[in-house]
Amino acid sequence: MSALQPSSPSVLRASGLRKNYRSGDATLEVLRGIDLAVAAGESVSIRGESGSGKSTLLNLLAGLDRPDAGELHWGNEATAKLTLSDLTARRGRFLGMVFQAYYLIPEIDAFANVLMGARMLGTPGKAERDRAAALIKRVGLAERASHTPAHLSGGERQRVAVARALMNRPKVLLADEPTGNLDERTGDEVIQLLLEVCAEEGTALVLVTHNAAHAAKTQRELFLHQGQWRG
Repeated sequence: MSALQPSSPSVLRASGLRKNYRSGDATLEVLRGIDLAVAAGESVSIRGESGSGKSTLLNLLAGLDRPDAGELHWGNEATAKLTLSDLTARRGRFLGMVFQAYYLIPEIDAFANVLMGARMLGTPGKAERDRAAALIKRVGLAERASHTPAHLSGGERQRVAVARALMNRPKVLLADEPTGNLDERTGDEVIQLLLEVCAEEGTALVLVTHNAAHAAKTQRELFLHQGQWRG
């Protein structure tokens, strides 16, 4: 099954992605020719059993790993043509990422964690600080902005992570099991926040999740089985 959607211009496009890993003398085929296109502002969910290749695919889409075969385009740019330093710089502006484990810096407060997205690209000025403050407010944490992660709940930490991921106005946000450490009610709230804020920002969302109810809230649902699309 192809996940290409040619009806509208794609902001993220993968063609024939393959990824293998060595296990002793054997070769493990993790991804077997994945095609995917995501339109600007579109929300797409990816489900699949453990070991189906979901996280591997997300790492390839993020440019954190290179495919053994196939092509990846961020906008109109082929990532294979970028040097490692150019890829890293481009990623900081093109992609936002949210993970199950939050990955907040424990020594600094929520506001500074959000602003860290801008610091990766240079020295933040007033515009960046205003942007961080606006995002903190949008995710409902204006009164918690001066708290460090240790003094925030799991749901609040993930809200900070969402705000940080959107700091540089990315074209695409990749979310890898963002509710995996949260209870059901808090997880539902975080997914709803992700969908709403990405829609407001015009940011495409690619959500990897085991939760069928969360997947059903996206505009398009995909299912990965043994490294290939199923359905």
